[in-house]
Amino acid sequence: MTEDLPPEQERLVDAVKQRAERRRRARGLPSFARNFGQIGVLGWQVVVPALIALAIGRWLDHRLSSGIFWTAPLLILGVSLGCWSAWKWIGRQ
Repeated sequence: MTEDLPPEQERLVDAVKQRAERRRRARGLPSFARNFGQIGVLGWQVVVPALIALAIGRWLDHRLSSGIFWTAPLLILGVSLGCWSAWKWIGRQ
């Protein structure tokens, strides 16, 4: 096809082919914004259960006057639950 084209047009055809090939390869890679968004989702998946567990633990300790008897274990439980949830989410992606 390019044998009968002038040299300027051959370069143009080659450039278009290269650009099309780059686009095909780029579609397989996630964008920076997508990766950044996924990091944010992972962060929230760990932080939200930890904060909920922390709030429940502080409330229980305040009601029962028990120092940090409930806060520490519930915080560890919340972080563990959040990490497990994030791990499962990564597996689905």
